[in-house]
Amino acid sequence: MEPFSSDWISFIITGLGTLFLLGEVLVNMKGFFGLLGFGFITVYFLSFLEPGTFILMMVIYLIGLLLIIIDGKLLNDGTLAVIGAVCMVLSVGLSSPNWTAGLYAVIGVVIGGACSLMFLKVFKRRDMWTKLALVDQLTEDKGYSTMNVSYSELVGKQAVTMTDMRPVGTIKVDGAEYSAVSNGQWIPKDSVVKITQVDGTKILVTVK
Repeated sequence: MEPFSSDWISFIITGLGTLFLLGEVLVNMKGFFGLLGFGFITVYFLSFLEPGTFILMMVIYLIGLLLIIIDGKLLNDGTLAVIGAVCMVLSVGLSSPNWTAGLYAVIGVVIGGACSLMFLKVFKRRDMWTKLALVDQLTEDKGYSTMNVSYSELVGKQAVTMTDMRPVGTIKVDGAEYSAVSNGQWIPKDSVVKITQVDGTKILVTVK
């Protein structure tokens, strides 16, 4: 394929590709967003690269996306997600014919990824990030009563972090240790936190 006539088109192509690919990860669109995103990214790489290099950069980009998915489904500590984002940015940046197009492409990935979060407000979300954000709460006012009595008594109490919370970690309250989540915040060890919410045996804390 012929390269784009204007460098700024790289921003559009990589932005839309990342928007729809991450959108497919976040919301349940039955593969439609995934196909759109894959199509845009394929057009971008094919426009600048020979077949051999095209495959390499496409693999790096998709590995980055896979790392984000693994982090969301299994780890929830953000480490693999950051590595994945770096892979995606490097793949599009190094594939561009000049630094201007590369800069546009990198900005497209960043903005496309950020804008994909808007899909959560419109479409049915996937159950990837519930452990991190405590989204699916089963509360008594909704007809559920899953909260352990001893855990429910922790709400409002002060605790100390026994490990770094990134965002999952261990806290100590009243001489007992519990697993807790900080709702996305990174909180260092030995910090004083407050238990603000309990859902079953999931404990949410914030910096006091």
